[in-house]
Amino acid sequence: MALTLSATVLFGILAVVLLRGRHVSFSNALVLFLFGFFVAGTGAYEPIHNLCQAVADALTHLTA
Repeated sequence: MALTLSATVLFGILAVVLLRGRHVSFSNALVLFLFGFFVAGTGAYEPIHNLCQAVADALTHLTA
């Protein structure tokens, strides 16, 4: 059985866990969220996306 999970969902869950565990303050989480949001709208999106895709592909080939 294969499980597909969006990176957005994964990081969202991680942010919630960190906030609930009080490892990250709300203001820090907001700054990180806004940083990610604005980076997605820049030219840096494509290289970052390609890197994440390559890592995900490598991980899937390790388990196969």
